[in-house]
Amino acid sequence: MSTKTESGEIEPPIESRADLIGVFSKGEKTADRWRIGTEHEKFVYRTADKRAPSYDEPGGIRDLLMALTRYGWEPIMEGDNVIALGGSDGTVSLEPAGQLELSGAPLENLHQTCAETGRHLKQVKEVGAELGLGFLGLGLWPDKTREELPIMPKGRYGIMLRHMPRVGTMGLDMMLRTCTIQTNLDYKSEADMVQKFRVSLALQPLGTALFANSPFLEGKPNGYLSYRSHIWTDTDPARTGMLPFVFEDGFGYERYADYMLDVPMYFVYRDGKYIDAAGKNFRDFLDGNLDVYPGQKPHIGDWNDHLSTAFPEVRLKSFLEMRGSDGGPWNRICALPALWVGLLYDQTALDAAWDLVKHWSIEDHQTIRDAVPQLGLRTPLPDGRTMRDLGREVLDIASAGLTARGQVNSMGDNESGFLNPLRRIVDSGMTPADELLAKYEKDWAGDLSKVYEDYSF
Repeated sequence: MSTKTESGEIEPPIESRADLIGVFSKGEKTADRWRIGTEHEKFVYRTADKRAPSYDEPGGIRDLLMALTRYGWEPIMEGDNVIALGGSDGTVSLEPAGQLELSGAPLENLHQTCAETGRHLKQVKEVGAELGLGFLGLGLWPDKTREELPIMPKGRYGIMLRHMPRVGTMGLDMMLRTCTIQTNLDYKSEADMVQKFRVSLALQPLGTALFANSPFLEGKPNGYLSYRSHIWTDTDPARTGMLPFVFEDGFGYERYADYMLDVPMYFVYRDGKYIDAAGKNFRDFLDGNLDVYPGQKPHIGDWNDHLSTAFPEVRLKSFLEMRGSDGGPWNRICALPALWVGLLYDQTALDAAWDLVKHWSIEDHQTIRDAVPQLGLRTPLPDGRTMRDLGREVLDIASAGLTARGQVNSMGDNESGFLNPLRRIVDSGMTPADELLAKYEKDWAGDLSKVYEDYSF
């Protein structure tokens, strides 16, 4: 999740609807300026007893963050608490129950992305070894109840934790018990954004299937391959889902702005503090009628904050965020941006991907999304094929897109090799979750504690 910082600059007020739209249009970049931002979360645990550490205990999350400063990271404070780190590799941020996230820097190619990921994991493993901490690469805590998990001292999380039970049954699970891998990608124009949004939203269930990695809940199989994806179906319907309007004629910046104006608020951030505005209407804020902050109108920064509080499968800010995939081990961290860069950053690949899904109805999109958390690659498609069949085609398109980019490393290898973990998944028909379940039944003989040995970084 986003880490709010104050620049010290006075932000411009919102004076018209054009200001709202301008946040999206100002994100437009020529293709030579397109970048790749990758975010990945991991669970932190005590190696001695597998407990999730609290923020302020000795050797806990605060000590972990502060120990990372030896590598040049600078603390980002909220009051007296360090809640994130900033540096040349992006931001290390603090998730609600102590999950550790790297929000990577905007990079030119996937070779740089994978190097960045490698640096980060080397750093956290070195520090973790000193503090007695390990890091688990899954999409869901496999054995922890909500009550066993600590709460991090970050203002927006307190507001969200109070609000989530009012609007869904699993919002607290989303906050406390899940991890994801995401990538953030650019667009050159409104029309380009629209095509990329539609393709990536239609194919987000494929991303869910390929990265499905959350089949356990509280120590036993939960009946899903991606329980994390299932959690999003009852988190907060006002700010989640497949956004059917994206596939309707006329979709663009204005329609997304209207959607966001309909999304209830969480907070207003002023003078280093969060004002609880959960459930309030941003339109009232625009009119100066927000009852928790009377007589005040929003700045552009408030609109940007608000954009970060919607959680659809694909999210628009000044770039597009791919949000449908579970967290996982190191090699799949690099595979996630590879999939989407291959599809979205080459026009021929983008057109080919759209050809695969453009005939699906809005009902088809929802049916696929509803089925994929349980069925994964076995999810049926409208033409009678399965998600596995689609995966083969999509990976071929993504590979061609990456090859066309011509971004090579010092060995002369292009970026398409980062797709190899996904090819193995499609070839076998076994999602990561299927493999976990097989190990649980056979190799581990039902002893889920073995997951810490086999799936830690």
